[in-house]
Amino acid sequence: MSRNSTISTISTLTSKSRVRSLATAVVLASALTAGTAAIAASPAAAAPQSSATVQAACKQQSGYWYCGYDNRKTPPTIKKGAKGNTVKEAQALLLSLGYSVGSSGIDGDFGAATHNAVVKFQKDFKVAGGADGIVGANTWKALRTV
Repeated sequence: MSRNSTISTISTLTSKSRVRSLATAVVLASALTAGTAAIAASPAAAAPQSSATVQAACKQQSGYWYCGYDNRKTPPTIKKGAKGNTVKEAQALLLSLGYSVGSSGIDGDFGAATHNAVVKFQKDFKVAGGADGIVGANTWKALRTV
């Protein structure tokens, strides 16, 4: 299967959770085909990404998605300026759903690109509380269950 047909297949899927599962397989297949160890994190990874990008290997457990950076069901609220593993968890979840968190990928820095991804996610999924760019309880629940 070519990259173009793989990406076309992904774009026709209507279920974001099916995209999560398929994304890792597509990214790995693309990396192997290209003969490179630089594995991209985004399911829409047709173009090469920076080597700073880290793969989001998210798995579903008991109906909730976890990516291995912060395994609390509802981590603490984070917003622009936050740093650390909780930010990495949010970034990985966003990437697994196809949202770009910037050229640095999963870097643990809640900057402008992560903020914009959170706002877009909140709008797309009509998260209770509105699109404020803050990852609080409602946004964590949506990120973990979509």
